[in-house]
Amino acid sequence: MNGYQIFETTLIVCMHVVGIAMLLGLWRLLRGPTVPDRILALDTLSVTAIAELMLFGMYLDSAIYFEAALIIAMLGFCSTVVLSKFVLRRDIVE
Repeated sequence: MNGYQIFETTLIVCMHVVGIAMLLGLWRLLRGPTVPDRILALDTLSVTAIAELMLFGMYLDSAIYFEAALIIAMLGFCSTVVLSKFVLRRDIVE
């Protein structure tokens, strides 16, 4: 095996592992038991989606997936802050 085949195989294995992590995060999001657990699972899903997009972009050698990952990162951060603020204060706007 040459270096490129090893790199490609490693990317495919990593994408599968991140996919399993996404399934586990989805299970925690649906199962619960509390609202903070669900918020943390949603944040974990956004981080794993970013990782999956980055790996897929590396696999296809395309830069558009990195831009999509950046958008998901910004939306994931904002949604986590808003949901956490809502759980703590029951009010989003101060």
